[in-house]
Amino acid sequence: MTTQPSSLSTADAALVARYLEHVRVEKRLAERTVALYTLDLEKLATFASAAGIGLGAVQPAHVRRWVAQMHAGGRSGSGIALILSGWRGFYAWLGREGRVAANPVQGVRAPKQRRPLPKALGVDEAVQLADHDGTQAGEDPWLDARDAAIVELLYGSGLRVGELVGLDVTASDAALRGGRGWIDLAGAEVQVQGKGSKRRSVPLGRAAQAALERWLAVRSQVAVAEGAAQALFIGRRGTRLTAQSVWQRLRRRSLQAGLATPVHPHMLRHSFASHLLQSSGDLRAVQELLGHASIGTTQVYTRLDFQHLAQVYDAAHPRAHARPDKPPGED
Repeated sequence: MTTQPSSLSTADAALVARYLEHVRVEKRLAERTVALYTLDLEKLATFASAAGIGLGAVQPAHVRRWVAQMHAGGRSGSGIALILSGWRGFYAWLGREGRVAANPVQGVRAPKQRRPLPKALGVDEAVQLADHDGTQAGEDPWLDARDAAIVELLYGSGLRVGELVGLDVTASDAALRGGRGWIDLAGAEVQVQGKGSKRRSVPLGRAAQAALERWLAVRSQVAVAEGAAQALFIGRRGTRLTAQSVWQRLRRRSLQAGLATPVHPHMLRHSFASHLLQSSGDLRAVQELLGHASIGTTQVYTRLDFQHLAQVYDAAHPRAHARPDKPPGED
């Protein structure tokens, strides 16, 4: 059995008890969910009690102030959103019961969760992975040529793994009908079918061109399965390579190359964007190359760029090493 919040008046406690019974019996929510609702209403009761009001007198301004207090106290945006969802359901029920004229939580939103920084390799690490020769570690030369081309396309052109495995060897009606991209070695471009069926052209660097030429020279050593004749990347059974296989092979290759952290495909896309932005500072160009619909999505890489600058400062600037317990100049 769940308990009712203790900070309530008798009348409000009875309403909360009825609501919790409603969600438990009529909505048939799990006991764990009912327990979470009870905790959410306990928070609401505590806030209302501190404000000297009953639950029926809560206004949107109160809710916004309480959201700000929870956020300032360190609660995450996602956690606050869950609490607001519980409060919103409670007041919707009160409205159906004729206890409130309007839902004070309606329209109140939790603070946006800060987007975590994507993980990116350092330039030296990315080059170390791209230059790795797996045959020296006993890797099958056919697999090594394929995996090297995969690394060059992910890091050199910033492709998503879904875009990579969807590439064909050449342009064709089948590629267009199937929503796939293709490589154009002569034009040094990759024609990509991105999110939302949006096509974009991405340059092929010299290293990527060379790696693709080496791969295409040995690709035919494996019989291609029916339906995969045009697939740029195939597995040992001749079928189009899957995204999961790329994840597995990239993890293996990064460990073989001596990197401390196993690398996944999106990490190379992040590295492409971060390193390009560090060198050029051209956010719009990076947006176009990544195929982002919104510049806001690309702006996360400006934070990565600042991290890089901060590390350079910490390592090189003499004022970064001033001892905190002594004023500058006393050494």
